[in-house]
Amino acid sequence: MALLDRLPSRVLTVRGWGFVLTAVVALLSAQVLGRRDLLYVGILLAALPVASIVVLRIVKPRFTVGRRFQPQSMEIGSTTTVTLSLTASVAGGASIAMEEQLPARFGQPPQFTYPSRNPTPDGRSLYEYRLRSTSRGVYFIGPVTAEFTDPFGLAKSRHVLGSADGLVVTPAPLELLASTLSGSRGNDGLAATHRQANPSDDDVMTREYRHGDSMRRVHWAATARHSELMVRQEESVTTPQATLLMDQRHASFSGGFTAAFTGDAGNGLSTSPTFEWAVTAVMSVSAHLLERNYALRFLDHQGAPALLHSPSAPFPSDEEHHGQGAVSGIAEGLAALELGPEGGRRAHAEEASGVTERAGDAVRGAARRLRRSTDTPQHTPHAAFGDDLLDKLAGTRHRGPLIAVLGTITGEEARALGSAADYGSASYALIVTERPADAQRQLDILRDAGWHASAVSPAAHLPTVWAGLGTAGTAPAGAPPASSPGPVRGSRHTPGSA
Repeated sequence: MALLDRLPSRVLTVRGWGFVLTAVVALLSAQVLGRRDLLYVGILLAALPVASIVVLRIVKPRFTVGRRFQPQSMEIGSTTTVTLSLTASVAGGASIAMEEQLPARFGQPPQFTYPSRNPTPDGRSLYEYRLRSTSRGVYFIGPVTAEFTDPFGLAKSRHVLGSADGLVVTPAPLELLASTLSGSRGNDGLAATHRQANPSDDDVMTREYRHGDSMRRVHWAATARHSELMVRQEESVTTPQATLLMDQRHASFSGGFTAAFTGDAGNGLSTSPTFEWAVTAVMSVSAHLLERNYALRFLDHQGAPALLHSPSAPFPSDEEHHGQGAVSGIAEGLAALELGPEGGRRAHAEEASGVTERAGDAVRGAARRLRRSTDTPQHTPHAAFGDDLLDKLAGTRHRGPLIAVLGTITGEEARALGSAADYGSASYALIVTERPADAQRQLDILRDAGWHASAVSPAAHLPTVWAGLGTAGTAPAGAPPASSPGPVRGSRHTPGSA
């Protein structure tokens, strides 16, 4: 038996190799002894494993595989339950060993046997297991691999059943104080305005007549009911707006000790610790604003929709987010967002220009040298913080706060972004860098332009940084506080099995 255990087992089982060795011995004995009956036995013993291999290769198993996640997408640190459904096209047969394929970060793959102990009346076998992830991304769960054997147990064949399904793991938002952006709007984000709206049964309110009120505003039905002169008072409630900018350039988040890296097995994202902190900040600020009834415009450093290049975004071309489902939509979009190249859309246009590209490089190089020789910021279309972004911001001037989550930026980029401070009712900037003290010059430029700006390290406590952002001083807020991290909304603390 020790010899049989050392033989290859990918095609034949131990019993199958036993048949083969016995067939070899029988054929040799038939040759030496001249016994025809041993020849027949040897041929039969050798033919059975071969026939079993052929049958397993020709007869393909047919299974219907279904996979459901509950919840469909999960936050970092939470747990999702995976329900696997298997149905064979032909009922009956021996039990089959199966295994669900998982990314390496989830640990040991779950193994099970088909059919299950308690199949459903329609023949489905259901299996459940739980998954937990500590990093965002889109992880492909499955397919199922099964090892089939022939009725005699001589040969075996491994088959892949079904396909893989993507599990979206979103960044978890942190609770932020409501006082930073509330201002005159109150904690619910709504602002009352006394401009006269179109009167209707829904928004018309009445009050007693006051000296100076126009007689055209007299509400005659209310006057008859109250036996005194009543006038209309239209007070409309406006939806507040906010703009959120997110720097996504590889060069902005890959310097110093936090060089960009490719994510763990299963997600493969190009990211870095500083970018992960920025993603959490963006997720938290987005949830903070949307839950307070803000209409959120979410843009990248070029003025394009911030989730345009995210493969997990349900609507990547949308830049306006509001209403129910907006928080989950942004969370799914941020799940697979990764660092992008410096050029963005400009790079794609230049790739198709051939020889013109090389000539354009020389012209752009001269233009960059000219811009560096002056202190006046130049806004180049399609560049970071260029004309495209400023044009977008000009369309919503003073309609709400402007918040920018940035990586390491140059002085020239700080001056270009500084000119956008006038487009928000209040402007806030977070520079995420490994060495916050080195960003003092950029902070001074932004603050002189009217921004409330702070520089933070990846170890900084986001709720604390957010609480002090409105009154940010000159000292960078890079050191983590002594308090523990804030709670994560929606996190479930049920331990996972994988």
